[in-house]
Amino acid sequence: MKRITTIILAFICCVGLHAQKVFQLASPDGKIAVTIHPEANGLTYDVAYLQQAIMTGSKAGLNVNGKTLPVRIAGQKKKTGHFSLKPVVAFKFSQIEKDYNELTLNMKDGYSVVWRAYNEGIAYRYETRLKGQMQVDYETVDLNIPDHYLLHIQEDDILTSAFERPYVHVKSGEWTKEKAVACLPVLYQADNCYVLFSEADHADYPRIFMRHAANGMKADYAKYRIKERKQGDRYTAPVEEGNYIALTNGTRKLPWRYMVIGDDAALVTNTMVANLSSPCEIEDTSWIRPGKVSWDWWNGKAVWGPDVDFECGINTDTYKYYIDFAAKNGLESIILDEGWNVDVDHPFDVIPAVDIHELIRYGKSKGVGLILWVTWYAVHTHPEIFKTYSEWGAQGMKIDFMERTDQGISNFYENTVKEAAKYHLLVDFHGAYTPAGLEYRYPNLMAYEGVLGMEQGGRCKPENTIYLPFIRNAVGPMDYTPGAMLSTQPEHYGTGSPNAMSVGTRAFQLALFVTSETGTQMLADTPTQYYKNPDCTEFIREVPVIWDETRVLAAKVGEYIVMAKRHGDQWFLAGETNNTPRELTVCLDFLNGPRTMTAFEDGPNAKYQAMDYRRSVKQVDPNTKLTIKMARNGGFAAVVK
Repeated sequence: MKRITTIILAFICCVGLHAQKVFQLASPDGKIAVTIHPEANGLTYDVAYLQQAIMTGSKAGLNVNGKTLPVRIAGQKKKTGHFSLKPVVAFKFSQIEKDYNELTLNMKDGYSVVWRAYNEGIAYRYETRLKGQMQVDYETVDLNIPDHYLLHIQEDDILTSAFERPYVHVKSGEWTKEKAVACLPVLYQADNCYVLFSEADHADYPRIFMRHAANGMKADYAKYRIKERKQGDRYTAPVEEGNYIALTNGTRKLPWRYMVIGDDAALVTNTMVANLSSPCEIEDTSWIRPGKVSWDWWNGKAVWGPDVDFECGINTDTYKYYIDFAAKNGLESIILDEGWNVDVDHPFDVIPAVDIHELIRYGKSKGVGLILWVTWYAVHTHPEIFKTYSEWGAQGMKIDFMERTDQGISNFYENTVKEAAKYHLLVDFHGAYTPAGLEYRYPNLMAYEGVLGMEQGGRCKPENTIYLPFIRNAVGPMDYTPGAMLSTQPEHYGTGSPNAMSVGTRAFQLALFVTSETGTQMLADTPTQYYKNPDCTEFIREVPVIWDETRVLAAKVGEYIVMAKRHGDQWFLAGETNNTPRELTVCLDFLNGPRTMTAFEDGPNAKYQAMDYRRSVKQVDPNTKLTIKMARNGGFAAVVK
C-alpha cells in the first residue's frame, strides 16, 4: 500500500530534465486526495482517504476517430468553487451547499480533463474541442482495485439489461467471470472506507458497464446502433453496429466519472449526482408535482368488499374506485398500467371497457391525476403522443421496457423528458437503467426503476433490499413500489395476484416509504387491503416524498440502517434489517423540543408471522435514547410530530 503522508491542494513538478509532471488535488477538508500521473496515452491516478491509499494505478483515456488522444499538457488551471442548489424535487435535502476544489488539465490536442474533489468524493470528465462530429471509439475507465476489497455489484451477462438482478458480494480478486458485467453503480469496501463508483451528467453517450480486469475492473459499452429492427411488441434488436460507442458533437463534455468515498452513512446522504449535474432546463417548474401514486398492476386490479358492486379488472368502474381511494387518502395520482390499450403498438386506441376521457375528468374533479403506461417503442414511433396525452388531460406517463444502454437509447431518455416537459407531463421510466443526473436537468423525470423491487415477488428479499440506500438510491430516485399488506418470511412465500404478498415484515414495508427515494412513491397493494389496515394506511398517507433533511442514525452496509428524515417540522424515522434480528439504540438529539412519536414495530412473533406488528404512541425529546428492536427481515417506522 502506498502511503500519502501529506495532503495539500498543490501541483507538483518533479525536478529533472526528463521528469514527468505529477498533479495533486485534495478535498476542501483534506480527507480525500487524488494524485494524477500523465502518461503517453492517458492518465493514471491514485486515490487516498485519511492519508491511506485506497486505489493506485487506475486509468483514464479516450480513443477518438481511430486514434488514442495523446497526453501533451499545454497548461493547467486550478480553482475553488461552491455549489448551491435548491432542487425542484428534493430527494434528500431541500438545499444543497457543497465546496470543491478543481483542476483542469488542458491538452494540446483539443481536449481537457477536469478533476474535482468534494468532501464526499472525487470526479473527473473529458471535455473535447474537436471540429465537427467525432466518433468515440472507446473511453478507458479502469479501476485498479486490490484483490482483497469486497465488491457489491449487480451482475448481468449482456449489455442490454433491466438492472433488476440481486447484488452479489465477492472479493475483487475472485470476481473473474469473463462474460459477466457489473451494472452501475458499483460499491466496494476498501481498508478504511467505502467507494461507490458511478457516472453523472450523462447525455448523448452510452452507459458504462464494468468487466473483470487483471487489476480490478475495466469499462465496457454497448456499440453504436447504425440499424435496428423491431423484436416482439416492445423491443428492438441491432441489425448493424459500428465499431465505436458514440457518434457525437466534437465539442462537448463527456459524462463525469465519480466516486463517493467515506463511511456507511456518507453513501446514503451523498449528493454527488446533484453536485455534478447540469442545471435545470425547465423555466417554469410550478406544475411539477411529485407525490404518492395508487398502482394497479402488482395487485392484479383486485378490489372487493361490501362497497364493490362491480366486476373488477381493467375497466372504468375499477379505476374510478382507485381514484376514490386516492382522493380519500391524499394521493396525487393513480397509474393505469399495461392493458388499457387495445395493444401496445397503438397508444391512442383504448379498450371498450375503459373510458379514458371520463376517468381523466373524474380524476380531476377529485384532485387526482392519471399516469398512463406505455412502451418506449410506442413513444419512439408516435412523436405526437405527448401532445395527445396532454390534450386528453393526463398527468404523466410511465414509459417501460427500454432495457438498453447504447447511445441511441440514452438520447431517447433525454428527448422524451424534454418533449414531455413542453406539455407539462411527468415521466416515470421503467425497464430502465439507473439515474445519472437527467432528473436534475428535467425534474419532470420523477423516477427510474432499475432496481430489484417488490414487483419481482419472492426474488425481492430484505437481504438484498437493505443494500439499496447504500447503492441504488445513493445515485438517484427509484421505483421500488412498496406497500404490501400481506407480509411473509421468505420460507412461507408462495403466491401472487390477486393475493400478492411481499417478503419481510409489515414494519419493514412501512419503513420503505421513508427510506426509498422517489418522486412517484407507489402504493403497490389494492385499495381493499389499505381499507382493511387503516392504521398502516394512515402512516403511509402522512409520509411525504420530498425532504428537507436526511440523517443516518445507525448503519452498516448490507446489514441494517436507521434513518431520520425531516419534512417541514415533522420527522419520520425508519429502520430496516436483513435476515438477522437487531436491537439498536439511537439518539434523538436532532429534535428541537418535546414531541409525540407514533411508531410501528415488529411484534413478538414477527420472525414467524411477518404481519405481526405493534403500534405505540409515546413522548420523546432531544434527550431520548430510542431502542429499536427489529425481527429478522424486519423494520421500524415512526412519525414524530
